[in-house]
Amino acid sequence: MQISKELIHGVQVRPLRLIPDQRGFLMEMLRSDWPEFERFGQSYVTACYPGVIKAWHYHKKQWDHFVCVAGMAKVVLYDQREDSPTRGKINEFHMGRLNPILVKIPPHVYHGFTTEGPDTALIVNFPTELYNYAEPDEFRLAYNDPSIPYSWEVKHG
Repeated sequence: MQISKELIHGVQVRPLRLIPDQRGFLMEMLRSDWPEFERFGQSYVTACYPGVIKAWHYHKKQWDHFVCVAGMAKVVLYDQREDSPTRGKINEFHMGRLNPILVKIPPHVYHGFTTEGPDTALIVNFPTELYNYAEPDEFRLAYNDPSIPYSWEVKHG
């Protein structure tokens, strides 16, 4: 398993800025004047309990925009696109309260995530498409499918 430092083709990452004051803080997650923004379909939050792996899936139409707003999450991407210059590459992001970032995920790139640490991870997503209940734009594999060269185990040492 080789995790690439090179971003998968089409993936974008933006460091997010916490703006603290005496009352707490504010953090912008996605703005329409940022280059990462394409269009708005909807927004939702997904929770991942410690010890759970939510993987793998991809979309044919939809771009995802992930921000971890509580806890820490390991988000992993795998490029299986035939025509991609980064075919076969894996990107791994440790995101959340210790590393507030926005990760933009292109269509046809497998992705998934798990919680890091003892707290539930909450990821807010701003997909470019509305969820279609009758025909979901989701194509899934098991978290341990051998066609994806990645192990979700914690690397000790």
